Amino acid sequence: MAGCVAGFLLLVQVLGVVGDTCFIISEVNADNPKLDATEFVELYHTSGKRTSLDGYTLVFYNGNGNTAYKVLDLSNHSTDDRGFFLVGSAEVQPKPAMILPPNTVQNGPDAIVLYRGNETKYTEKMNITTVGLVDAIVYMTRQSRDAEFLADILTPGSPAFLEDDSVHEGDESIERCWLSAGSWTFHVSPPSPGQHNRCPAPENVDPRINELQLGGSQTQGFLELSVPRLGEPMVLVFLDGKAATVIFSMDINATKEGLFLIASRDSELKGVAVFLPVNISVIKPQGASSGAVVLYSGTAVDFPVGSPVSPQQPLDAFVYVGPNGAVNTSLTETLIPGREAFQLSSRQATTGVTLSRCGTATWNRDPGVFIEAIQTPGQANHCLWPLSCPQKVVTPGGTSSPLLPSPSDPTNQQDFLLNELNADTPGVGEDSEFVEIWHPAGRRMSLENVWLLFFNGQTNKPYREISLTGYYTDAQGYFLVGSDNMVPTPSIQLLPNTIQNGPDAVALYRSVNGPPSVLSADIPTQGLLDAVVYRQSSKEARSLNDALTPGQLPLLEDSFFLAGDETLSRCSSQQSVDLSSFMLAPPTPLGKNTCPKPPAGVVINEISSASWFNNSSHQTFVELLAPPLTNLRGLVLLVFKEGHLGASLTLPVNGSTREDGFYVIGNVTGADQMWPLWVHGDLVPSQGILALCYGPLCSSKAGLLGANSSLVDTVVFTKDQELLRALGRSRGQQMMPALRTVEGPLSLSRCLCCEVRSPLVWIASAQTPRLANLCPSSVFSSDIDLCLAPSGSDEGQRSQNCSGWMQEDGVGHMQVAVYLEQQCRCGISALYLREANFSCVAGWLSVQGSIQALSAHQKELILQASHQSKTLGNSCSNTIMDKSVGGRSDLGWQIGLVVGALLLLGLGAALFAYFYRRRRPHDYYSMELSEHAEEPAEL
Repeated sequence: MAGCVAGFLLLVQVLGVVGDTCFIISEVNADNPKLDATEFVELYHTSGKRTSLDGYTLVFYNGNGNTAYKVLDLSNHSTDDRGFFLVGSAEVQPKPAMILPPNTVQNGPDAIVLYRGNETKYTEKMNITTVGLVDAIVYMTRQSRDAEFLADILTPGSPAFLEDDSVHEGDESIERCWLSAGSWTFHVSPPSPGQHNRCPAPENVDPRINELQLGGSQTQGFLELSVPRLGEPMVLVFLDGKAATVIFSMDINATKEGLFLIASRDSELKGVAVFLPVNISVIKPQGASSGAVVLYSGTAVDFPVGSPVSPQQPLDAFVYVGPNGAVNTSLTETLIPGREAFQLSSRQATTGVTLSRCGTATWNRDPGVFIEAIQTPGQANHCLWPLSCPQKVVTPGGTSSPLLPSPSDPTNQQDFLLNELNADTPGVGEDSEFVEIWHPAGRRMSLENVWLLFFNGQTNKPYREISLTGYYTDAQGYFLVGSDNMVPTPSIQLLPNTIQNGPDAVALYRSVNGPPSVLSADIPTQGLLDAVVYRQSSKEARSLNDALTPGQLPLLEDSFFLAGDETLSRCSSQQSVDLSSFMLAPPTPLGKNTCPKPPAGVVINEISSASWFNNSSHQTFVELLAPPLTNLRGLVLLVFKEGHLGASLTLPVNGSTREDGFYVIGNVTGADQMWPLWVHGDLVPSQGILALCYGPLCSSKAGLLGANSSLVDTVVFTKDQELLRALGRSRGQQMMPALRTVEGPLSLSRCLCCEVRSPLVWIASAQTPRLANLCPSSVFSSDIDLCLAPSGSDEGQRSQNCSGWMQEDGVGHMQVAVYLEQQCRCGISALYLREANFSCVAGWLSVQGSIQALSAHQKELILQASHQSKTLGNSCSNTIMDKSVGGRSDLGWQIGLVVGALLLLGLGAALFAYFYRRRRPHDYYSMELSEHAEEPAEL
């Protein structure tokens, strides 16, 4: 065991954060109290040595107009022996190498850029350029915030920095601070010209590894933890890097907050809280070694020696690899997802090496925050800057100007979105899973302070939490996290089968204060940028859905939707946290989504229910109609029963129409798709709704609320108001079939080809599966001449109300059909009146023309009802004329009476009419037919 533990404490030269050295803009003080007499710009060379500035130019840009207002040629100058170079006012101490007049550096919104190169001439009043750009800072004040254009050009993906003059009493400056690896940021601190910046120590609520000594003699070494709060028990685990197995674990019980020191048994360090066991020694490993030291919540019994790396999310982890060694991919992707293992050199020495946490990053599980430093066990770390350059620097002669967002909407504050999710791939390998992130700006963007969380739907806790700081999207705004053998290669690689199939969720956050899960005991919502809650079956992650996407239905990643693989792809909008934006589509990682469209021309053509025949053995089926050989995959048939918002059946359609264009679902001879065997009882209810839906929002038993945007066609045969509201309708749209209409089995049949979601195309007729529907014909028509009045109306109100009512498309046909059906019970619907003419005559509704029928039998039923109730042959002109007969002889007396009444009751009549109309809207469901010899009566 002692030989295995050797992998943890290794004497080497640190290479993890060392790279090419460069110049950076280290500090800027643009706004001084009162007279602006101590302004300066501090440059620093990351070698920490004297370096020539030949070929470099410092340019100051004015954010008002975006042109250069000051240009300084730095040739023939050098940094001091520590790498610093100051440009500033004469009163700055130490004295700047280049003196500027007071109040030269503008307060913002402005920019300062360091260039290198001789091929371009940098001059005052020139426009912004990125040619030769080495480093840049864009800044602004609370009084002037319009620096977006400067930032888009000079620091793409990073917003302008706000110099807040209220942070410190007196003066303050903008100082650059190292976060992790090649990631840098800015911070407001008291001015420190010519000195290393006073970057704040990172704060964290979780315990973390703070310092560790690797190598030295075989019995020396220590590990220092930072414990900000006392809480649940912890366990320290050592892992073999190549085998990814536990080689040692021990319980950690901190009794006080602060630094917690663990050391070798023979260590001479003071303040050691826990010694390693006698048989565990810190020895010199072989050059090919790799390993990890990990801090978990729990106890040592949960991490027995020899067990594989736990999928549990650790509190903190440090993973390293030697120059000739290899580290197991499962180790890095489980312990430090999205981060690199700490790279060690092969040079060994007897004095050992100490690594200290010095990056100001607030997150844990990042070896990139460690650098070689003087050991300080029990004390604050002694940190200097690493020998590395910011990754966000645009190198000389580098990139062209990025694409800019559309200037048409300057208030647009779009942020990163989840663009594509593939959680379930074909085969047992699950090695093509990925999450694609996208920025609507469509250009290279910094992912600083962005976090990607994967949630488990059973525990409602994240099972993966990945910091994206230090990463950038590609030139089109895409960023890929996925399986390690994908093509194209993801920027952050995951082990196969990492992304769970659901019911689960993926969420994107912006958090500057550490992992979102640490900032909230519940499912975090603060800083949420976007989220997708998804499932693979009828199970739902209710808590995740309510917290992340409230009021919406989880998406279904249907593995049968396409012949190969499929993903949840953003298609219909760029609205965040909007599940209706997603469709099932072929995978397109790092490319524009291929958004499918529903099959064209598909409608519900015929419906039959056994419930209409007292649950007899009659056939129950649904017939679809589309162009011949249309692929119907992706469509889902939803069945809703009256009194229930949830779907009683969600049936994916899995075939294609035949050459005749029909596709029949049900228990009829020659059906293309049978009803599911597990469904008991009648499949089509006596009253309800049938809907044809397309996409991942369809297959849900939660209801229609989330599927409205995906509805292809609907048929309504209910007056259930709650169900109609869920569908976006206000009233019932289809009568129930009347058994007197036809002999034998009956169905609801479409009689107009292609108008979808309309009540005007349906009738009750005989069943015709796989055949043309039987529809009303002029061969069996009868004349109609109706005069209908709204119930409770008076002479002065009819014309206006009738005209307004008639303007509603199809309402007149529907209402008249309802009235006639109440009289004859002969199966009449709006379609029977398509050859009738509707008009308003002095406030009365006039219906003239013909009423069609399906057969001679139905025509006879209509005529029989008309003779019995005298509903036919009653002209509106005759009715109005009859009302006026007998009144002419007393016309003078009537006029005098009216004049007197108006003088006495004018105001009262007007008020009465006003309130009467508001209290009693007219009901066109109740209409009465006027006879020649009678006054119009009201039902």
